[in-house]
Amino acid sequence: MVLHCLPHRRPVTAPTIPFVRTLSLLGLALLTCAGTARANCLDEEKLEALPAMSAPGTAPAAASPTPPRATLQRMVQDALARSHGIGAARLLAEAAEQDVGEAEASRKPQAFLTGSVGPSIDQDRLGNTSGLQARAGVTWNQVLYDGGRSARLIDWRRQQAEAARLGMLSTQEQITLATTSMALERSRFRMQAVIYGQNVRKMGCLVQALESIVAADKGRTSELVQARKQLQQAELQQVQAQSQARQVEAKLRRMVGDGLPGTEGMSTLMLAVPELPAVLSAAERSVDIHQLAANARALTEIARVVEAGNKPQLSWNLGGNALLSASSGAASVAGGQRNLALTGGVTLSVPILNPAIEYSSQAARKRAEAANLQRAEALEQRRQRIVDVHEQAQSAFDRLQRVGLVLRDSDRLRNFTLQQWQQMGRRSLFDVIGAETDHYNLRVQYINALHDGQQMNATLTSLGTGLSAWLQ
Repeated sequence: MVLHCLPHRRPVTAPTIPFVRTLSLLGLALLTCAGTARANCLDEEKLEALPAMSAPGTAPAAASPTPPRATLQRMVQDALARSHGIGAARLLAEAAEQDVGEAEASRKPQAFLTGSVGPSIDQDRLGNTSGLQARAGVTWNQVLYDGGRSARLIDWRRQQAEAARLGMLSTQEQITLATTSMALERSRFRMQAVIYGQNVRKMGCLVQALESIVAADKGRTSELVQARKQLQQAELQQVQAQSQARQVEAKLRRMVGDGLPGTEGMSTLMLAVPELPAVLSAAERSVDIHQLAANARALTEIARVVEAGNKPQLSWNLGGNALLSASSGAASVAGGQRNLALTGGVTLSVPILNPAIEYSSQAARKRAEAANLQRAEALEQRRQRIVDVHEQAQSAFDRLQRVGLVLRDSDRLRNFTLQQWQQMGRRSLFDVIGAETDHYNLRVQYINALHDGQQMNATLTSLGTGLSAWLQ
């Protein structure tokens, strides 16, 4: 739609302004709008990927060349690949797996090689003998029974490894949510900059038209000052939106690298509010809750390890020793000795008195109970947050629909106001500027409600099944 920048005319009476001069001012303004000002008066109502102002959940008819979900998925993958936090969490998970292998290997037979070299002095009834002795030995042993302690240790390590793996997935989910939130914020501020830019062009059109009018009628100078003031305010809003967009893009580049994709389709990525019962049901299966449960199970296994440490232990051992000595002295006859010895048997260890074990056992059990209570508390808080965020999402999309209805009437009102201003001054320029400002502010409110709702949807999905699963 081309904005016809006809001048504002007051009701004309005979003694005020001659009719011929009125026609000349109208003709001058028309020439201004038809010339260089005409290109700046285009009312660009269509935003980049702006959805139709209808009920939330309705997707636009025209699809973008690259699906927005695929674009977001690529950004998330780049963020995960560049994240040091993911690298650290992955190494911790791998280290926990190595701990499991260590606990399992401790149940297998073990062999030790020992050796020593040093001087020795022996005394018997024949006299003293001194010399150099070298000892070497090999020992094999294996625990046959330890009351289940080694098995509980293995279970503890496995639960720790599972908690570390879930911790890595939790870090991935946090990075996915942060990337999604910043991508939506980037779309928000870029669309705001487009809206304010259209407002700047509209006010610039009015300023150009009034400049030509004031050149012939100095009495209209106040209107020109008002229009220039509104133009400056619109430029300030546009600069602020562009600055906020650049700040978000700088943060996004630190996460995903250079070469950010466009924002086409991001405004319609997550318009459907998830059902509350489904999200509440999925909360218990979330990664964070599973991680807390794994930590609780690990502490339970530690309590069992402590209890098993007070049970009898049975092991077998087999050893061989060799002694080589070079002797000298009054009792030395051959000048050296060699001895070989083999030993083997079964060792039984039965604890009789250990007053500290009861305290250790009680402390371990209480830590496990505390971990279970922490998991239950975290789940309750998560569900409460889901209810709050779900209400915020519904409120945002309800606000979106209501602002859309007001926006339609606002568009009609500003068009009528402009026409009445053009037609011999039925409205003042202040009415025109007020209607235009109100209209563009409503468009910004529409964009804010749209992105607020999507932010809430992203948070809801992350609290439930997870954004990572949703992107798949």
